[in-house]
Amino acid sequence: MKKSILTLSAVVAALFASQAVVAQTTRAEVKAEAASAVKAGAVAKGEGPAAMAKPKHTKARAEVKAEAAAAEKAGAIEKGPSPDAGKGAKSTKARAEVKKEAAEAVKAGEVGKGPDVKK
Repeated sequence: MKKSILTLSAVVAALFASQAVVAQTTRAEVKAEAASAVKAGAVAKGEGPAAMAKPKHTKARAEVKAEAAAAEKAGAIEKGPSPDAGKGAKSTKARAEVKKEAAEAVKAGEVGKGPDVKK
């Protein structure tokens, strides 16, 4: 029984080994296949993304700059940053006053405090 199992395993191992030898290709063959695929456009050349996305713009940079200059000259747009840029809501209260109000709200039970607060 042991002899037949050993023989069977040897035959199976020999089949797998012969199949691996037949399936191997040489480095030159692989390089030739890759070069032909790149030439045909099937794969991208190099390490970049496979397919580059088309740009979303349809105008040249010079054309866009000319339009912006014309709009600025006509008064349709202002040069520089927006007049509202950097303006956020400013508090009129001092930090100590805000902290005092928050502490009073917690004591009165209007707002919770800590990890036990239900969201």
